[in-house]
Amino acid sequence: MAAMASAPAEVPPYFVCPISLQLMRDPVTLPSGISYDRAAIARWLAAPAHRTCPVTRQPLEPGMELITPNHTLRRLIHSWAASVSPGSAVDEEVAALRTVSRDEIASILSEATAAQVGALRKLRELAVECEDSRAMLASQDGLFDVLSRVLTGDSACSTAREEAVGVLASLWIPEQELVGVVARHSNLAESLTAVLRSSNQQSRTQAVQLVRTLADAAVPSWEIVPDAEFLAEVVRVVSDRISTRATKASLHALASLCPYGRNRVKIVGAGSVPALVELLLVERERRVCELALAVLDRLCTCAEGRAELVAHAAGVAVVGKKVLRVSEAASERAVRVLRSVARHAATPAVLQEMAQCGVVGKLCLALRSEQCGVKTKEKAHEVLKLHSRVWRASPCLSPNFLALYPS
Repeated sequence: MAAMASAPAEVPPYFVCPISLQLMRDPVTLPSGISYDRAAIARWLAAPAHRTCPVTRQPLEPGMELITPNHTLRRLIHSWAASVSPGSAVDEEVAALRTVSRDEIASILSEATAAQVGALRKLRELAVECEDSRAMLASQDGLFDVLSRVLTGDSACSTAREEAVGVLASLWIPEQELVGVVARHSNLAESLTAVLRSSNQQSRTQAVQLVRTLADAAVPSWEIVPDAEFLAEVVRVVSDRISTRATKASLHALASLCPYGRNRVKIVGAGSVPALVELLLVERERRVCELALAVLDRLCTCAEGRAELVAHAAGVAVVGKKVLRVSEAASERAVRVLRSVARHAATPAVLQEMAQCGVVGKLCLALRSEQCGVKTKEKAHEVLKLHSRVWRASPCLSPNFLALYPS
């Protein structure tokens, strides 16, 4: 009986990453339809100037879900690799696909305990390599404890801390592990602040992603008012606009911390309101605008937040501009912010500004728009009724808007 034919002596071209020219370990696909190895395309997209598909040069919309795992191609690659004969011309390439063993991970983790940068870098490479490696790594006993001790320890260098954050940000961390990390390390916020100040933009992005994970977990220890310097660095990620991913992560983190009263005041004190206003002035991506308005909505429930918003020359105007311009969710949040201002910070100057910059007109349009839900219309109606005497008499309100004004 004839032996089964072995795999060809060359890697099929459609299994090769167009960037690295190596066999793909974790293939992902861009909206352009071209597949790349995850690690290679992640490095490409990390550069601010690289907002195109490397092969087709098709522009990639900011903030869109850029990469999708190509499970079919991955299965095909692994099926082909299984048929490769040991010692063949492509055996060395195929060896890269073979999953690392638990013993190997345990050995690397033992070296990482001493904050060895090389070992931590190996762990980070495993974390971004492929789904199998991530799952194997995340299930390793003691992993999260080792990484958190490296992050918060005094002996680790800044590079070791950044590598530890990179691993933690790449893995799904069970909530009980998060609780343990926060409970054991009282200086966690201080340690993350140091990484957020790094000149390495990728490390800052990963740090703020970890902050989001911690904030979303609603760990009781984490809900205690965070350090002011820590909050200032999270806000600075918004101001610096490192990447859409980093901006979203920082906004998510701030939104998760906002519900706690003392946190709101500290977040406002960290300069968040001006940063959010400046972001809304230039940002067009839908989800970023929705998140920014959600944070503003929560911050404007306190007097300090409202004071910062009305003090900014473009604060009220940019919020009004987002009504009917982004999405139904954004309109609802924007109207909620305007209601907070109208109810609690409505000085004559603020009311005049709202009429002059078109906010009142936008609220009138919202009442008749199909893009606004019932609750949004109710809030818009409430605001308009609240100051109808002033705004109806304003020369800034055109007859067309007066015709829409609620009686």
